Amino acid sequence: MSTTITNPYSYAPGSDVTGEATGAVTARKFVKISGNRTPAGNLAIAQAAAGDRALGVAADDATAGQLVRVARGGVVKVVAAGAIAAGAAVQVGAGGAVSTAGAGVVVGFAVTGAADAAIAEIAFYA
Repeated sequence: MSTTITNPYSYAPGSDVTGEATGAVTARKFVKISGNRTPAGNLAIAQAAAGDRALGVAADDATAGQLVRVARGGVVKVVAAGAIAAGAAVQVGAGGAVSTAGAGVVVGFAVTGAADAAIAEIAFYA
C-alpha cells in the first residue's frame, strides 16, 4: 500500500506570486487580496489602503485585468508616506505606501530610514 503525500502549499512561503489587478496598481506600493480568484484562476489583488493587511508589494504598474508580480518576504522597496526611522515597525499607509506603524496591521520593519516620498527598504513579514 502506498501513501499519498500532498503538498500543503499553493505557493512556497515568502516567494513572489503573480496576481491579477482588479483596479489600478502602482509599483513599489502594497497590494492586498481583493476577492476570490479571478475567472482565469489568478489571485485577485488591489492597491492596499491605509491600515490594510498586505499580501506584498507590486513589482510593476498594472491596470485592471493585467497580471502583476507581487514581491513577498525578504527586504522589499516601498514608497514612504512620511519619514520613517531605521528599525521602526511599519504598516500600510495612505495610497498603499509604507508608514510608521500606528493603528494598522504591522507588516514589517524599516531596514534603513527614509524621507517622505523616498524609497524605504522594509523587511516584510510574509
